[in-house]
Amino acid sequence: MKRQLTYIHQLKNHISTDVDLAGWVYNVRSSGSLVFIECRDGSGMCQCIVNKEEVSEDSWEAAVSLKQESSIRLHGFVVSDERSIGGVELQVKKLEVIQLVADYPITPKEHGIEFLMNRRHLWLRSQRQWAAMRVRNGIIFAIHNFFQSRGFIQTDTPIFTPNAAEGSTTLFETDFFNEKAYLAQTGQLYGEALAMAHGLIYTFGPTFRAEKSKTRRHLSEFWMIEPEMAFYDLEMNMDLAEDMLKSIVAEVLDKYHHELALLERDTSSLKRLVEKDFVRIKYDEAVDILNSEKTAKVLDELIQQRKTDKEELLQEQDAIQKEHGSAKKWRKKQIEKRIIDIRTRVDQMEEDLRNIPKWKKSAQEFTWGSDFGGSDETVLTMQFDVPVMVTHWPAEIKAFYMKRDETDTYALGVDILAPEGYGEIVGGSQREDNLDLILARIEEEGLDPEVFDWYIDLRRFGSVPHAGFGLGLERTVAWICGLSHVRETIAFPRMMGRITP
Repeated sequence: MKRQLTYIHQLKNHISTDVDLAGWVYNVRSSGSLVFIECRDGSGMCQCIVNKEEVSEDSWEAAVSLKQESSIRLHGFVVSDERSIGGVELQVKKLEVIQLVADYPITPKEHGIEFLMNRRHLWLRSQRQWAAMRVRNGIIFAIHNFFQSRGFIQTDTPIFTPNAAEGSTTLFETDFFNEKAYLAQTGQLYGEALAMAHGLIYTFGPTFRAEKSKTRRHLSEFWMIEPEMAFYDLEMNMDLAEDMLKSIVAEVLDKYHHELALLERDTSSLKRLVEKDFVRIKYDEAVDILNSEKTAKVLDELIQQRKTDKEELLQEQDAIQKEHGSAKKWRKKQIEKRIIDIRTRVDQMEEDLRNIPKWKKSAQEFTWGSDFGGSDETVLTMQFDVPVMVTHWPAEIKAFYMKRDETDTYALGVDILAPEGYGEIVGGSQREDNLDLILARIEEEGLDPEVFDWYIDLRRFGSVPHAGFGLGLERTVAWICGLSHVRETIAFPRMMGRITP
């Protein structure tokens, strides 16, 4: 008879039965004749109890020798216990060590971000990183479900391209058999061609931008979801994007509440956006909001709130540090974990206190015709409790392929800004479908029409109104998970100054 391996997430289906588990030691502690093992296997975590009186001498010696991240095999009896992780625990009957680990470098103590990033291959095993990657998987699955259920087909577009879609200043150039080529910054232009064949399509793949930026919102390699729809206009495009985001968030809230809890994500704002319509404003109105006295007052109040919150946290830290010396071992661990959390939050508040005056100055001095910076997006979304859709941008600051309104002043584009300071997560537009106008735009931009000849063909042969948008996966993951930096939203981030591990 074949030996069947059970996974931790399946244990609730095996109450009062014997199972075999395999995994890694996340944490271990002993108390007299008992050893308590927090075991993880990738699917979840479970407390496993080894009783000296109930196991062989070999199993007991193996149990007391365990260190963090040692790999083990377990055979035991599953019991229901709502106080335990996942509501069950394993009463171990046999324990075998696959590898005994010593000096695992990432311990429960506080580590600097560079230390952790240099050990990203190990950091991924921690609870928060595990949770973030699982939510990322859920978002990806939800995106596919959304588009497939609406009759879209997934298509693939080239990574090597001979031309830039939005200018070549942020492209990685490479040699393609003695021809100049670039790593794609978008699949959009090819997506338009596929939409003319299939009507409704979406692409899902890696994209690359050589921006020399180290902000918390930027990666050099990231994943984009880019639908293109024949016979769509701007309003239809916006409706689809809003429906997509609501669908993604609803599915994550439904299926990943455990992971969101591990990330300590306040889900109230996510629940709210599922129920309410997104805010839709034009660029001109957005500029007025940035320049307004109301916005200046909101930022002044935010500074005072951050100062108050910081002082309260520091007082709490002082109090629990005094308690630490006389606390029991379990309480000391709680205190140490809370102090790490407090320091992280205080660091963020201090960063906000440095940045908010700059945000205020940028908002007050913002001039019509400029593109929004990250701080401008943050300030704008502070005024609302749901995502903000900004439309009708000055044509000069948008890409050549965006259709313009009847005044020829505004591009029929939309940026969707996530609340809570997460900035742009969607950028889209109605595409220019007129042959003469697209030729004029290409000439104005100084682009080579021969390179774009295939793209121009889409306007020569059966041109129709069409639209599309791009969703940045990593920014979406950061927003939904409540993560402060996109480097934690992808397994192995690539950004300026980091190409390892």
